[in-house]
Amino acid sequence: MIIDPQEVPTERGTNYPDVFKAMVAGRSRQRLGKFAGLKNFGVNLVKLEPGSYSALRHWHSHQDEFIYILEGELTLITDEGEQILTPGMAAGFPAGEANGHHLVNRSSVVGVYLEVGDGLRPTIGHRTPNDVGTFPDVPDFSTLPSPDGVTREFTYEDGRLY
Repeated sequence: MIIDPQEVPTERGTNYPDVFKAMVAGRSRQRLGKFAGLKNFGVNLVKLEPGSYSALRHWHSHQDEFIYILEGELTLITDEGEQILTPGMAAGFPAGEANGHHLVNRSSVVGVYLEVGDGLRPTIGHRTPNDVGTFPDVPDFSTLPSPDGVTREFTYEDGRLY
C-alpha cells in the first residue's frame, strides 16, 4: 500500500501522568504503519519541536525499538551518555537491554525521525504483551502490563497506580 503522509492523521499528547506531560508536549506523530494496515510492527513519523523530549528516558523488557533520523539534529541520551544524531543516523534498542534512552531536541528547528518497533503494533493496543517499561531517571515510576497483559498501567515501585 502506498502512503501519502499528508493523509495520515497527526496525533499529539501522551498517556503519561500529568506531571510528565509537559516534557513531551512538543512531540507529534503520524502512525504510518497503522495507516498501512501493518499488524506485526509499527512505524511512526515523529516530529520533535525544540525543547521537547521523545519520551521519558526508558527501556523495555519485551519491546525492540529502532529510530532513523530524517531531519534536524536530535540528542540521543542513553546510559552511555549523549550523542548528536543527524539525518541518516539510526539507533536500535533491543528488548531486555537495560539501557535507558530517549531523544531531546536541543536545537532551534524541528527534528523529524522514524520510529519502528513491535511495541507500536496497532492490533494489540500499541503494546507488546507483558512488556515492562523501566524509567531510570524517575526511580519510583514504571509501567506494568495490566491484567489483560497488553495495555499498560503507570505504577509506583510498590505497585500502586500512579
